[in-house]
Amino acid sequence: MGYKVVVAGATGNVGREMLNILAEREFPVDEIAALASRKSLGTEVSFGDKTIKTKDLDTFDFTGWDIALFAVGSDATKIYAPKAAAAGCVVIDNSSLYRYDPQVPLVVPEVNAEAVDGYKAKNIIANPNCSTAQMVVALKPLHDRAKIKRVVVATYQSVSGAGKAGIDELWDQTKAIYNPVDEVKPTKFSKQIAFNVIPHIDVFLDDGSTKEEWKMVAETKKILDPAIKVTATCVRVPVFVGHSEAINIEFEDSLDWQEAQDILREAPGVMLVDKREAGGYVTPVECVGDYATFISRVRQDSTVENGISLWCVSDNLRKGAALNAVQIAEVLGKRCLKKG
Repeated sequence: MGYKVVVAGATGNVGREMLNILAEREFPVDEIAALASRKSLGTEVSFGDKTIKTKDLDTFDFTGWDIALFAVGSDATKIYAPKAAAAGCVVIDNSSLYRYDPQVPLVVPEVNAEAVDGYKAKNIIANPNCSTAQMVVALKPLHDRAKIKRVVVATYQSVSGAGKAGIDELWDQTKAIYNPVDEVKPTKFSKQIAFNVIPHIDVFLDDGSTKEEWKMVAETKKILDPAIKVTATCVRVPVFVGHSEAINIEFEDSLDWQEAQDILREAPGVMLVDKREAGGYVTPVECVGDYATFISRVRQDSTVENGISLWCVSDNLRKGAALNAVQIAEVLGKRCLKKG
């Protein structure tokens, strides 16, 4: 016996990936519904070897459905997630709306799968920010061994993190540079993204950080350990898919880079690719379509007593969003719903 599963936002980048990954991982689905806004009503989307038409999110009755994967943004989630939850359907939400709610578990299954058990408070589970998700997968096994004191991270985030509009803007600007007649001014991003980098993701806060940077701090503390100090600089780069991070970690206990490699090599969700030679590391282009969080460039930081630096790359549409949501659904089924 399987589950009745809803994917809300099925025509967007993340929603389509959710459908793909549910099929790829053979999630036990008895019935599936793809929901979208009224303007996308009837759009066809793929689920494995099937093609299904989207239904109207606004009028959909969630009664009798088991799990709903939401990829519709905070505004729509605020309206529809409580309706689904009240109807007895467990919501796994990809927006930022519920991430900081103390009654809603924020889950990365490789890190804190047991937190799923707290879903009953609101019948909602939150999916973390894409940049946080891959980082905590890398940090968790190292934290278990040597206890992390402080993390300094610089991100290199792809335009797909800003949705289809971000992808289109990079594509259009890149073409325009080679055909100067067609000027494409920034609309999605604050400055030109083609052949450029922008140290600005989300809105600025009073302390000079951006909300994306604040998210990484707050979410790492909630998922992994509130005692960890985190500082982040989040940068948008002209890459279509795949987020990269340069992470510097300071530990309470001694940990050398060889042992760190050994730990990461065996860690769930991690793929260590780390040869100290040209090309002996993973770049975002190579991670697209893969489930793993890739780690490279593991090395000692001699500027602090117990320090390690590393490079972390992952497909943000997968581990950063859709895959993590499906993994949460898998854990929810095994630990709590017990079907399939």
